[in-house]
Amino acid sequence: MDFADFYASARDDCLRAVFTSVGDRQEAEELVAEAFARAWARWATVGRHPAPRAWVVRTALNARVSWWRRRRREVFVPDGLPDGASDGGLGSVADRTLMAIVLRLPERQRQVVALRLFLDLDTAQTADVLGIAAGTVTAHLARAIAALRQELSNGMGLEEKI
Repeated sequence: MDFADFYASARDDCLRAVFTSVGDRQEAEELVAEAFARAWARWATVGRHPAPRAWVVRTALNARVSWWRRRRREVFVPDGLPDGASDGGLGSVADRTLMAIVLRLPERQRQVVALRLFLDLDTAQTADVLGIAAGTVTAHLARAIAALRQELSNGMGLEEKI
């Protein structure tokens, strides 16, 4: 597959995964654009990667960490989407309520949800992308799903939806 085909097929999935992790549409778009630029520059290597979409997402998330380190500031993570705000055009991933609940999860849980559920990576691939143990991925996913179930059952009576 050439880079143009990869980009066309992977951009939306990668954007959804990064958006879920960072919670800001503009920031996610910038990070994904930067990651795809890096992937294009290294396409000979990235194209042979076992999970090139995961490579792009991890590169985008690493770019965010690098930005934090350069500026040494804390970044506000909203509790959810503000009234009147859109979901950034990502309605095909989750409805507004579910996305607001996902955005309230701790960052590592959001990352695991994005990689395991949105990009459909297995536990080992997710662990490799995040640089953590497979058991840690499983634990974060279990906690995230439990939190999502709890939030949905409290707010909507939908305990069996997840």
